[in-house]
Amino acid sequence: MIAIKNINKSFGERQVVKNVSFEFTQGKTNLIIGESGCGKTTILKMMVGLHEVDSGEILYDGQNFPALNSDGKQEIRKKIGMLFQGGALFDSQTLEENVRFPLDMFTDWSFEKKMERVEFCLQRVKLEGKNKLYPAELSGGMKKRAALARAIANNPNYLFCDEPNSGLDPKTSIVIDDLIKDITYEFNITTIIVTHDMNSVIEIGDNIMFVHKGENRWTGDKNQVLKSDNKELTDFVFASEFMKTVFLDRHKK
Repeated sequence: MIAIKNINKSFGERQVVKNVSFEFTQGKTNLIIGESGCGKTTILKMMVGLHEVDSGEILYDGQNFPALNSDGKQEIRKKIGMLFQGGALFDSQTLEENVRFPLDMFTDWSFEKKMERVEFCLQRVKLEGKNKLYPAELSGGMKKRAALARAIANNPNYLFCDEPNSGLDPKTSIVIDDLIKDITYEFNITTIIVTHDMNSVIEIGDNIMFVHKGENRWTGDKNQVLKSDNKELTDFVFASEFMKTVFLDRHKK
């Protein structure tokens, strides 16, 4: 489990994260949602050490990450898988080389053992047989699946996903959501997803934090998000006609 307690972050005179606390449940999809610029990506970056916290605690199974020395932080990072918004695959490496990268960095496994894991991960995201392709030869959805295979290569305890459906069509977005959900449940991972995709929220939102102007303004799950009387949340959720239609359809049922 991961917990954040009273974390704060400012850039110059602007405070972008204000005293935020939340618990991310193991074996569940934990979503951080909110409009652009609300602070959700800053929260994620603090959790993985890309930004330092100004104050507060980030607890990985009881260990306060910001207070650890460099070796301690490195041990935590070995347990983290990261799916970046753009995929962040290495253009000069083949698909199998990309997936093998965290194994080369964090393990002393034999080449044969690494390749067994690579094959498993590619098969798990339905990219078997694509080993020798380069990122430029992959579609947008295939790149995201490849990036997900790399994120789980080191068998992480924690999986962070930054806008995993960015740039994808609705059908492909559903495929990515389903993969993330299935992998989370199958391997009992603590998964944290930063998103503003409302389809993801209502389909895979086991545990949700709504961030507004840098603050945690609502917590709940996918069954509660459409019924909330929190005005800031409902304004965000029902900003599109699509979500209004979804709500009306579900209400009729």
